[in-house]
This record gives sequence, structure tokens and C-alpha cells, in this order.
Amino acid sequence: MNTIKLIAFCALLASATSSFSHEDKPHAAKPAAVIKEQKDWGIAGDPKAVTRTITLRMGDDMRFTPSHIQVRQGETVRLRAENKGKVMHEIVLGTKAELDQHAELMMKHPGMEHDEPYMAHVKPGQRGDIVWHFNRAGTFDFACLIAGHYQAGMTGKVTVSAP
Repeated sequence: MNTIKLIAFCALLASATSSFSHEDKPHAAKPAAVIKEQKDWGIAGDPKAVTRTITLRMGDDMRFTPSHIQVRQGETVRLRAENKGKVMHEIVLGTKAELDQHAELMMKHPGMEHDEPYMAHVKPGQRGDIVWHFNRAGTFDFACLIAGHYQAGMTGKVTVSAP
């Protein structure tokens, strides 16, 4: 019985990793309709409601510049991630616990790709946008979860102040 479960898990994993490779899909393309799901750190925003754009630069020194941003609760912001490096980077919004868990998964399955409205994958020399509505006050995190980048300190903070 355990052998059957292992075979099924391996088949599922192989299918998932082959269809979710960071290298297989165009990263600039976003789905036409963004699914809005409330997260602890907010919800996908409407591009028409953006009040400002914050540019975050990513580099091969495994750092974001700036590494700390501040927004107001209720604000819809365009986070523009510019990859100034020579390797793929990404930005993923979340809580520290969620990013820790996701980073661990990325270490085990480095080819895994994910496409959610709270993340952007950015090829070298390119840029990617996240439009996010910060509807909850608090301190949240962002990171590059490509295997090894998070562990090297490619992280940052978002402080969402109450109105």
C-alpha cells in the first residue's frame, strides 16, 4: 500500500514540476482575470485603483532596494520589481511563516513555478508588476523564493499603517 502511495505521489510531483517550471512559461504574462482571494496581507488590486507605484530593484547581491516599504491601509499600490541582475529573481508577498514554508518547498523542487497575483517572476533586465490592495494593517514580508535566494537574505518588509 505504501509503495502505491509513493508511486502516485511521485507521478503527481513529476507532473506538477514539469508544468510549473520557472523556465518553461513566459513570466511577464498574467492571466486575463485575476482571482481575488483575501490573504492576511491583503487582496489582489484593481489596476485602475492604483494610487502610486513603488519600484523595488532586485540584484544578484540577493537584496531588494528598498528592503522596507510603507503603505497605508486601504491603499492599492503597484509594486514594480526591476531585475538589475543576470539571473532570474522574483518577488512574493506574504507572511514570514508562509514565505518560510514556500521557500522550503522551492529548495526541494527548484523548478516549481507559481503564478499568483501576489508574486512576480522577473527575468534579468526585465520588470514585473504586482497590483495589491493592502486592506489590513500590520507588518508583512516579501522575498525572492528562488532556491537559495531567500536563504541568502533576499527579503524585505511592508508596513501597512492604519488609516
